[in-house]
Amino acid sequence: MSNSASTHLTVSPELSIPRSELEFRASRAGGPGGQHVNTSSTRVELSWDVANSSVVSDEQRARLTTKLRSRMTTAGVIRVVASDRRSQSQNRAAAEERLADAVRRALVVPRKRRATKPTRASKEKRLDSKRRRSDRKKGRRGDFGE
Repeated sequence: MSNSASTHLTVSPELSIPRSELEFRASRAGGPGGQHVNTSSTRVELSWDVANSSVVSDEQRARLTTKLRSRMTTAGVIRVVASDRRSQSQNRAAAEERLADAVRRALVVPRKRRATKPTRASKEKRLDSKRRRSDRKKGRRGDFGE
């Protein structure tokens, strides 16, 4: 691990979060595990204050706020919890990866849809199939209806 990797959480080539902006809190995890889980604080809660972060632009901040609203507090802090691993260090790494993944996906700007017209061939094909269906149904009619 390089020095910059240990001081920053890399989200994408364009964005890395300084670890000084991340706040970790450990607590006891619930669920199975017997005596070990009752005595050790392996559950990790990771918080990142997006509203006051120095590394995101105003545009990115707005995008993160709208996309990650369900994971965010009213003060603009994103919370990620990891308690599925056995050790605090593994849960800490899992929480960091989940935060990076969530931020990475939230910052993806979808491409604009370009409206297209059907081709002449596809229009003709559609009209031809309608004509054939019409002729087929006409052929089913008897002479008594006219």
